[in-house]
Amino acid sequence: MAERRTPLYENHIRMGAQMVKGGGDYLFPLSYASPVEEHVNTRTNVGMQDLSTMGEVDVKGPGAERLINMLLVNEVRDLLPGQARYSTMCRDDGGVVDDITVYKFNDEHFMVVTSSGPRKKTARWIADHAIGTSTYVTDISAAVALPVVQGPRSRDFLKSVTQGADVDALKFFRFAPATINETELLISRSGYTGELGYELYAPAEEAGALWEFLLARGREFGLKPYGVAAMQSLRLEKAFPLYGNDINEDYTPFHVGLDRWIRFDKRDFIGREALLRVQEQGIAERWVGLTLQGELPAVANAKVWSIGAVTPNEEKILSGPEAGTSKDRILPADEIGHVTFSERGHTLGKTLALAYVRTSHAWPGSRVLVEVKGKPVPAIVTPTPFFDPQGARLRAKA
Repeated sequence: MAERRTPLYENHIRMGAQMVKGGGDYLFPLSYASPVEEHVNTRTNVGMQDLSTMGEVDVKGPGAERLINMLLVNEVRDLLPGQARYSTMCRDDGGVVDDITVYKFNDEHFMVVTSSGPRKKTARWIADHAIGTSTYVTDISAAVALPVVQGPRSRDFLKSVTQGADVDALKFFRFAPATINETELLISRSGYTGELGYELYAPAEEAGALWEFLLARGREFGLKPYGVAAMQSLRLEKAFPLYGNDINEDYTPFHVGLDRWIRFDKRDFIGREALLRVQEQGIAERWVGLTLQGELPAVANAKVWSIGAVTPNEEKILSGPEAGTSKDRILPADEIGHVTFSERGHTLGKTLALAYVRTSHAWPGSRVLVEVKGKPVPAIVTPTPFFDPQGARLRAKA
């Protein structure tokens, strides 16, 4: 497929961003300078990213609420106008079609925000199931730009430039109409970094001027743009799944740890019977966090093994302060899983990974081996999120 560009593509090029092809065949900024610096700045000041690659599906009509409640495993009938909710959408067999966020404007008007990679597939899924439901489904993705502002100083920054919305009063997973530099938009208290943050749903035709205005006015708050490399390391520390390797139609919400958002008290939703069977029978593998020994991350789909033999003093150390001494050689046994993503957790100073492993080895503290550059490296199953497990930062009060 030909490459696709967001409304902010030219802005990224002028800033010298390194562009790479990603989900949905879009060109993403990989980074503008150092991905490590972009990561740290977002954790300490304010970062801004272009997430216009995500999809927006407008759902209107008398049957809108009923349709969305049938498609989502989570409940939406108790949503209030101005409230958003995270959920997965599943097939009849329980496989995940997409993980989405739904925004409620009123009982007959919702917006579904999709992942980048399966954007078109998800829009078709919603439209196909809308037939005969008195619902109008429109893919409005091309008309919407999505700059996101994330970090502990994001609230103070947006308060200084926003009119028409009380940024202090905006609670987690709430949204409101607002104006920034004469651009009318929706400001949503949400994000993908684990930090206090906001997502700005803006008209695509005004996105370039909005981006430049935010960059200029954000300097005094330490605002810097960040690319997909920093986004990946930020979301890794929070163990947020990304549609593709982490979550897809081969897995159910139970496999990826998203079952807490399944509302089985709903009488009917697509995949309900299959998910009840999974709940009863259990799963063979589970998505877990790993902390790896050393500084090199694993590549996607790298093998995970159980530990076999340990041969004492078998391997010579060739460099470093212990050069010339010997260490134990740990040999792999059975292959028990694979890595979905791995990178340095720059906030934590550790090498982290997310992986599917057999449930027999999925308990915290379990020791395994991970393939790194063709060699087995010791790792330990670690509770997730790795960073801020209570979520205090993203729910920070004014």
